[in-house]
Amino acid sequence: MSSALELIALPGIPMVRAGDDIAALIIAALGSRELSAGDVIVVAQKIISKAEGRTVDLATVTPSVQAEKLAAEVGKDPRLVEVVLSESTCVVRSRPNLIIVQHRLGFVMANAGVDQSNVAPADGVHRVLLLPRDPDGSAERLRRALQQRYGVEIGVIISDSFGRAWRRGTCGIAIGAAGLPSLIDLRGRPDLFGRTLEVSIIGFADEIAAAASLLQGQAAEAQPIVLVRGLSWTAPAAAAADLVRPIEEDLFR
Repeated sequence: MSSALELIALPGIPMVRAGDDIAALIIAALGSRELSAGDVIVVAQKIISKAEGRTVDLATVTPSVQAEKLAAEVGKDPRLVEVVLSESTCVVRSRPNLIIVQHRLGFVMANAGVDQSNVAPADGVHRVLLLPRDPDGSAERLRRALQQRYGVEIGVIISDSFGRAWRRGTCGIAIGAAGLPSLIDLRGRPDLFGRTLEVSIIGFADEIAAAASLLQGQAAEAQPIVLVRGLSWTAPAAAAADLVRPIEEDLFR
């Protein structure tokens, strides 16, 4: 285990647009600072989605009958609801101003991650932002680009803010990961008194994402990329998809 961590929000990240090279932006923001083995770069999902062009112009969306009905129940724009449904496999719960769905990637989340905040309408077009098509793949491509530049083994996490079934408030979690274990299974290891751990599995990537979100913020902070230094691990690398709880283990559905 580490005894100290350093978290650094990288400065000077510009407003990201479709086609931007996130690796190049990180390299520029690092400046003379070199990455070291074991460093983790945490990148907010929003700039990954923007760079990958994951926007939808609501003017191009025709709501389905299902979207129209659900929109009337929750009080949302039917076009927005149609986009939410198109990104989902099922609606888990709904109430006024809230739709909880199972995203096509397996995440159970509000509004399928379809976001309108900090999506600049510079041209007057009402756009919404979707999650990356493959967050783990996005993290891996970014990891390879940075490792090629710096020549050391690093980890990359793509983070987002999620609500939690047991607690109020949102918290940073990992929706994409590469180069580090998303989960660390402690089952079978002894505790301080020699008792064998039976259920302890650590959401390692989620804990890193939560720490980074303290600097990233969720409003106008404009600090979407955080360098986390001082971590260590021995477990094998695993994708963030491994963090999704299987339906048979889900006590809330």
